[in-house]
Amino acid sequence: MSEPYPSSQTVDRSSAGPAVSVLIVSYNTGAQRLSRCLAALSSQTFRDFEIILLDNGSEDGSVAAQSLPDNATVIKTGENLGFAGGMNRAAQAAKGKWLALLNPDTMVRPDWLERLVAATERHPGVKLFGSVQIDMADRDRLDGLGDVYHASGIAYRGGYGASTALIPMQDEEIFAPCAAASLYDAALFRKLGGFAESFFCYNEDVDFGFRARLMDERAVLVHDATILHEGSGITGRRSAFTVYHGTRNRIWTFIRCMPSPLIWLMFPIHVLANLFFLARAVPLGVAGAYWRGMMDAFFEAQDAWAARKELQEQRIMSWRAIAGMMTFSLGKLLTRAPDMRPLPVDED
Repeated sequence: MSEPYPSSQTVDRSSAGPAVSVLIVSYNTGAQRLSRCLAALSSQTFRDFEIILLDNGSEDGSVAAQSLPDNATVIKTGENLGFAGGMNRAAQAAKGKWLALLNPDTMVRPDWLERLVAATERHPGVKLFGSVQIDMADRDRLDGLGDVYHASGIAYRGGYGASTALIPMQDEEIFAPCAAASLYDAALFRKLGGFAESFFCYNEDVDFGFRARLMDERAVLVHDATILHEGSGITGRRSAFTVYHGTRNRIWTFIRCMPSPLIWLMFPIHVLANLFFLARAVPLGVAGAYWRGMMDAFFEAQDAWAARKELQEQRIMSWRAIAGMMTFSLGKLLTRAPDMRPLPVDED
C-alpha cells in the first residue's frame, strides 16, 4: 500500500471546521504566479473554506512576498518534500470535510468551489471530483478532462490540447481526477494513506485514484467547475526532471495497482509501450531521463511489489470491473482523447 500517512495530528477535528480546505504546495513558484492563484481564490462565491499554503523549502521568497487573507495558514517544511509529501503534510493541518487540491500555476474561476461543493450534493456517494482544466496560454484549448488510464499502464490527461468544444454539458464519470484541481473526501484521503511519498511528484494522483477505485470508489468530472492551468509551469513539461519522475512513477503505479490477471496479460504490452515512448523521447532530447526512469522503476521496485500485495488483498472491486473503467483504445491513447462515461440515471 502507500506509505503510512503521517500520524502526528496537530488539528483538533472534534471542533467545527470549514467545509473545504484548499491545499496548495508551493516550491519556487514565483511571487507573481502564486499571487495570481491566491487572488483567484479570494474572489470565490463559496466562502466556507480555509487555505493551507505549504512552502516546500522554496528559495525564491515567493510565499513570504504574499499578503495572505485571514483564512490562510502557512506551513514551512524547510525542505522539498515533493508534491506528494507536501500535500500529505498540508492535509495533516486541514480541518475541512473536503480537501481541494490546487496547483499554484492555476487560476480558478470565481464559482469553482461553489460548483465542486454543489457536485458533492448531487452525487452523495462520490468522494473524488475533478475540474475542467483549460490551457492558460490558449483558452480555446483544453489542459485536461480528468485522468485516463489505458490498459497498457499509460495514464494521461484526457483531451489535453484539444478544443474546449469537448467539455461535456453534464457531469461525467472519469477514471480519476487530476490533482492540479481536484476535490477529495478528507476521510478517504487519510484512510488510503494520502499520496505515495516515494513518488515525490507526478502520477501520484493517478496512483491515488487507482487505489480508490480498487476500494470501489468512483470519480466524477464536474462539467462546470473550471480552472486555467499552465501545466508544468514550474518544472517544465519536457524537462528531464518531469520526464524522469513521470516515467518511473507510471511504472510503479502499474505494478502497485493493476490487479491479476490483468497485470500478467498487459505486462508485455506495458514494456512495449514504455519502449515506444522512449523512442519518441530521443528527438526531444530527454531519452536519457526517460531511460533512467525506466531502469530505476524496474530495479527499485521492491516497495512497489510489497505495496501491491497489500493493495490487492484489500481490493473490493473485481478485476473485470476494473478493466471496464480503463480504455483499451490505441487511438485514444495516441491522441490523448478523453474517456468520460455517463453517470447512472439515479445519480442525477
